[in-house]
Amino acid sequence: MKLSRRQQRWAARLAAGVIRLLGVTVRWRTQTPEATRALLAGSDPVILAFWHGRLLMIPVAYRRTGRRHVHVLISEHGDGELIARTIGHFGFDTVRGSSRRGALKAMRELLRKVRDRGDFAFTPDGPRGPAETVQPGVIDLARRTGYPILPVTYSTRGGKRFASWDRFLLPRPLTRGVFCWGEPHWVGGETDSERARAALEDAMQELTRQADQQMGRA
Repeated sequence: MKLSRRQQRWAARLAAGVIRLLGVTVRWRTQTPEATRALLAGSDPVILAFWHGRLLMIPVAYRRTGRRHVHVLISEHGDGELIARTIGHFGFDTVRGSSRRGALKAMRELLRKVRDRGDFAFTPDGPRGPAETVQPGVIDLARRTGYPILPVTYSTRGGKRFASWDRFLLPRPLTRGVFCWGEPHWVGGETDSERARAALEDAMQELTRQADQQMGRA
């Protein structure tokens, strides 16, 4: 069902409220490798990468690092407008496009944002999958900017796993949860793009598997 602009505004407010509620009622802990902790504690920009099915709580994970300035690539397809409005409540900037629709336009806009010295954020398997498969856009941005890619995910003991293409995870209030950050991935000018893409995909899949395992999820 397509929402009107007014309905989208109210839905975004509701979604942002749910994220804030889960951010304070779930008993979160964070696991961060030393190299990633050092990058997040610094001032140089980074690129966040997280699966579409684990995007809901990323605003909370990001703000817990103390960083605030991020440009998020949001799809022009389907629920992109609602997502853009929702994360806008957290002060996040958005760039519209994806690995399929508006890809060149989105990349040009992302590169223009480099002068702002902000972070970037991607769902490499969005907007429609295949689930947990990295599309090349994030690798291309890392090569062009020289910024490291930081995988991040979350899992919770209690919550609803939807039967959608991305197996979206909605946490339950008052449960336990974990934010897991991965090791940095650097993409140099001489790095093979396919090898870098596959390495990031493997790392993100393993990071999510480990988070789910800690929370008792299959």
